Amino acid sequence: QVQLVESGGGSVQAGGSLRLSCVASGSILSILAMSWYRQAPGKQRELVAAIFSGSSTTYADSVKGRFTISRDNAKNAVYLQMNSLKPDDTAVYYCNLQTSLFSRYWGQGTQVTVSS
Repeated sequence: QVQLVESGGGSVQAGGSLRLSCVASGSILSILAMSWYRQAPGKQRELVAAIFSGSSTTYADSVKGRFTISRDNAKNAVYLQMNSLKPDDTAVYYCNLQTSLFSRYWGQGTQVTVSS
């Protein structure tokens, strides 16, 4: 079984920064991708950023230039550095791990609240 533990969420003022962390543990033989999703109240869960096995990355247009995703393969960890936060970034952020074509795992979610 695989477990994902997230940390780093909280409340900040607009323009502030947060760094989210996600550490995976358990029986992990390989990692195809690690990613961050978010879901605001009443809205669909959306992909925020992803980093793939070849170290390529992708970002939602709304966060480009402000967020940076990175990973530490030795620790099975993924991070999301969030700068210049806006109220629209307020959401529950979820870590996702893909280990094979049909194997995906989710973290429990961490709340990020940005106030003005």
